[in-house]
Amino acid sequence: MSEKLFETAVRTKMRFPFRGLVSVEDLYDLSVENLDTVFKTLNSQVKRVKEESLLDRQTQEDKVLTMQIEIVKYIVKVKLEEQESRLKAQDQRAKQQKILGILSSKQDEALQNKSIEELTKMLDELER
Repeated sequence: MSEKLFETAVRTKMRFPFRGLVSVEDLYDLSVENLDTVFKTLNSQVKRVKEESLLDRQTQEDKVLTMQIEIVKYIVKVKLEEQESRLKAQDQRAKQQKILGILSSKQDEALQNKSIEELTKMLDELER
């Protein structure tokens, strides 16, 4: 469904209210907070249009506003998923570094616990 929304938005050169007007592509450059501002603006436009109508028919303007809201919602969802993914990856890297540090200290500890003869033998093997 989202592909059709984006295709329609691109074909109709749909613009969104944010510091003037921005295109669909520009929405991806906005922060989640700015996208929320766009959503609120669109939502208030929907409420205003609904209030002004005596009939319960969906006009072209209603359809466009509904599509714009769905596009903004989709982009926010994608951005939040990407942010969560980055945080998980960052957490995994931190855990990996911690494990590598502990492993290194245990290897050092094992080396320090070796006898003089074992260390000398290891050194001789490295020099060959």
